[in-house]
Amino acid sequence: MSSARIALIGDYNASLTAHITIAPALELAARALDVDVKPVWIHTSKLNTMEAVRSLLAYQGIWCVPGPPYANMEGAISAISLARTESLPFLGTCAGFQHALIEYFKNVIGATNVAHAEVNPESTHPLISKLSCSLVDVYAPIRLIPGSLSQRFYGADRVLEGYRCNYGLNPEFAQLLQNRTDIQIEGTDDAGEIRIIRLQNHPFFLATLFQPQRSSLKGFVHPLIREFLSASLAAYVMK
Repeated sequence: MSSARIALIGDYNASLTAHITIAPALELAARALDVDVKPVWIHTSKLNTMEAVRSLLAYQGIWCVPGPPYANMEGAISAISLARTESLPFLGTCAGFQHALIEYFKNVIGATNVAHAEVNPESTHPLISKLSCSLVDVYAPIRLIPGSLSQRFYGADRVLEGYRCNYGLNPEFAQLLQNRTDIQIEGTDDAGEIRIIRLQNHPFFLATLFQPQRSSLKGFVHPLIREFLSASLAAYVMK
């Protein structure tokens, strides 16, 4: 049976629903694909050297999980950068979405002074800012962009997803992602605020502000997690 090791980048906390639902969500996807999956938690404090970050290449996929502030924010960003530059399948959820955007703005767009308002509350113009309305324990609709891969994965134009989040992309920065050829906005809320992004020309690099792993609470195979695992298995075959 095919098997994939998935690095879970984050600081595990057994009291967080966002954490304890990840392994079951991956297992549900693995059963649907008739494969084996081995999730491995990696505390961000361990990613304190380039050697430690490069060791993630031994995994078939990287999932940057919720739960900021991370013990080592730069370690999480370095892991995301590795996934982006080394074509390693990547999924970012909640904080993973936020930090994927930070990594992209820093290392691709070149905006090196971007900040996260939760980590740097003194920042006057943070890339990741407090949401106008809290999304803690909220289910809200996502409008999937016509023709996007996410729309194809879901097989729908509109879906309902669960959040536990107070921070998202500052709308003032959203226009910088428009009409780029290397990144695709794949889903928004009803007000047009970005909720799903995907990198083009990458085997699989997708990030969501919501937490798709919560689908495991209902025994539901989430399409985005299934496709992430499928891409990770393809990476395993390539290796």
